Amino acid sequence: MALNPSVPVKTVPEFIAYAKTHPGKLNMASAGVGTPAHVSGEMFKMMTGISMPHVPYRGGTPALTDLISGQVQVMFVAMSASIEYIRAGKLRALAVTTASRSDALPDLPTVADFVPGFEASTMGGIGMPRGTPVELIDELNKEINAGLDDPKMKTRLADRGSTALPGSPSNFGKLLADETEKWGKVIRAANIRPE
Repeated sequence: MALNPSVPVKTVPEFIAYAKTHPGKLNMASAGVGTPAHVSGEMFKMMTGISMPHVPYRGGTPALTDLISGQVQVMFVAMSASIEYIRAGKLRALAVTTASRSDALPDLPTVADFVPGFEASTMGGIGMPRGTPVELIDELNKEINAGLDDPKMKTRLADRGSTALPGSPSNFGKLLADETEKWGKVIRAANIRPE
């Protein structure tokens, strides 16, 4: 959760209080309708009862550019895209949206520290076509997990604010099902429609 430094708050509770006393004055940027930044912001709005107009962009770079310049005030932006701007003081990070703190910015609290139950993470994974032999899937899973366990890979991911989540195909399938259900509820509640 990153802000333009002109917003006069330093914590998530201060942000919520400021947004409630200035309804509709803080514009929330995203890379477009339905993107992770958009649905994360909608969930935050729902859970805190604040009002922030959504400003969808055609991609993350123009949204981030306008956040830095102050055209918009807040964005639930991926740490990998914003960490260098945060470190340079061009953005103010209030919290991470993940379930636990990030090793890349360990002093940042989680949003859930102030908004119980809030968690918004982006993830990547590898899928195989239905019918792929189980032996091949298991071998690929073993090699991918070994790569994610490599210290160089862990360091590279951590420098960008990411965390490796090695696991099994069934773990990943459950994660996908759980995330689909969670974000489906947010999308329906916020009445998000494709453009």
